[in-house]
Amino acid sequence: MNLQQDSIRAIIWQDQQLQLLDQRKLPHEQIFLTFDDAVEVAQAIRDMVVRGAPAIGIAAAYAVVLAAKTAYQQNPQRWHSLIQPALQQLALARPTAVNLMWALQRMESNFAHISNDPVPILLAEAQQIHQEDVAANYKMGELGAALLPQNCCVLTHCNAGALATGGYGTALGVVRSGYAAGKVVQVYADETRPWWQGSRLTVWELMQENIPVTLIADSVAASLMQRGKIDWVIVGADRITANGDVANKIGTYSLAVLARHHGVKFMVVAPISTLDATLDSGDSIEIEQRPDTEVVSCHGQRIAANHVVVWNPVFDVTPAELVDVIVTEKGVVHQPTRDKLSQWF
Repeated sequence: MNLQQDSIRAIIWQDQQLQLLDQRKLPHEQIFLTFDDAVEVAQAIRDMVVRGAPAIGIAAAYAVVLAAKTAYQQNPQRWHSLIQPALQQLALARPTAVNLMWALQRMESNFAHISNDPVPILLAEAQQIHQEDVAANYKMGELGAALLPQNCCVLTHCNAGALATGGYGTALGVVRSGYAAGKVVQVYADETRPWWQGSRLTVWELMQENIPVTLIADSVAASLMQRGKIDWVIVGADRITANGDVANKIGTYSLAVLARHHGVKFMVVAPISTLDATLDSGDSIEIEQRPDTEVVSCHGQRIAANHVVVWNPVFDVTPAELVDVIVTEKGVVHQPTRDKLSQWF
């Protein structure tokens, strides 16, 4: 398959520093912020400078390199202990996406084998995590696109593209590959309130590559399906539990319910690192809550009545029985169940 290329990279390691594309500024400004302090990276993750489960994990891996460099400079004999506060800050930055802890644990697994300067070994590991993610995305794009029919119209939610990963994307990786194969003819992107990842990020990504995309309000999805305009809903994931339940951006669950009612297929695209065998089901997932200002305000302008009570969960959980297929770099599982997913655990 002739895969669609992408030139978007939100995470860059250069001159012994981490550069992150500030996704809060898109689509109007493309600004990279430079970091040489791990705690500042943790704050950037909390503040949504970088977002998307795979991208958060990659950024955290590079942050471990920065933390190790600082700790080793402070005391070469005690860097193992001096690095711990920074690792704790990183671990607490975003609780729902499993890739963050996965990346930190993978980086820490190298500590016991390091006797001198930790930076070369840890940097090599972080770069390997980054490269593996991009390769996985290309593979998932190929596997997912193979499932799509000709003249396929896709609906996607939030942003699961190059901006949310090391490059190419998960859900948008399938879209890119499907478009390159001549299968995808139209993409509809939900605006994805309250952070507008669809309108600000997904639409921008697809327009960079001239992939046909139409922006819709979140509430329009049901009407599109009712009119027979959607063949597949394709989304990413922040965590997939042992039974196949999927945590993803708030609003994903409602799309899955709508898709099942209208006979529309529902695809989840995520790397193996997103699977969490330690959690039995979605009931055990900690759902991050964010400030009410994100809901009552828009671009700094308050739009809601003063003193209104707000509930602002960032993610919801889609039960496995509503998922038609999970695509990973290791393969495809139709109608996911605990037994089917166990091969990857």
